[in-house]
Amino acid sequence: QLQLVESGGGLVQPGGSLRLSCATTQYTLGYYAVAWFRQAPGKEREDVSCISTGGEMTNYADSVKGRFSISRDNAKNTVYLQMNNLKPEDTAVYTCAADLMIDSSPCTYSGMDYWGKGTQVTVSS
Repeated sequence: QLQLVESGGGLVQPGGSLRLSCATTQYTLGYYAVAWFRQAPGKEREDVSCISTGGEMTNYADSVKGRFSISRDNAKNTVYLQMNNLKPEDTAVYTCAADLMIDSSPCTYSGMDYWGKGTQVTVSS
């Protein structure tokens, strides 16, 4: 079982920045495409961003494009989500998930094999 642990959430003012991390100490995260999702109270889960196994291909939701940036350091078994110019509507629990890949196909938001427990991001003045 691949265990994913998110960190980096917290309370930030509008316009501020946070960097989320999704890490595992087991196995090699480089075999997995990784995606970030978020869910605000009373709302459905939303796709945020994903990254391919080697980091060459990324995808972003329109709502975060230009403000969020996903990256990975496979040597550290960690995927990052840099979030800039945060808005109150970004407030949600952010969760990462991993999808075991047999090749270097583009990342997707479906068929995830493992999920983390999430980290709370609150954007408020």
